[in-house]
Parts: sequence; structure tokens; C-alpha cells
Amino acid sequence: MKTIIALIVLLWLAIGALAAYQRDYFTNDQDVSCKSTGDTALTIVAGPLNYFGANPKVDCKVNVPQPSK
Repeated sequence: MKTIIALIVLLWLAIGALAAYQRDYFTNDQDVSCKSTGDTALTIVAGPLNYFGANPKVDCKVNVPQPSK
């Protein structure tokens, strides 16, 4: 049973990696940032859902409080 689950997970991630490859997320032309890394990771984790319309995107805007004056 564990082997079947492991194979399903690997297949799921492989399909996600294929979707990320087709979207050119693995090219060296992109700047490495929170957004590009997050988009790639989410695309891989979404797996086959990418082929059913999922297009996960990451918004890396972080509101850090400013120190008091």
C-alpha cells in the first residue's frame, strides 16, 4: 500500500514538474526571487491540476513593521 501511495505522489510531482518546464520556469533567463521560486514550487505541487486550469501564483509582498523613531 505504501508503495502505491509513493508512486502516485511521485507521478503527481512529475506531472507538476512537466507543467513547470512547459511554462519555462526552469530557464536561466529569469531572476531568482521569492515570486519565481514560489510560482515554480506551487506549479509542481499542483501537479495535474495545472492541466485543468490551475495557474498558481505567489504574491511575496511582505509588510514588515518599521522601527519606531
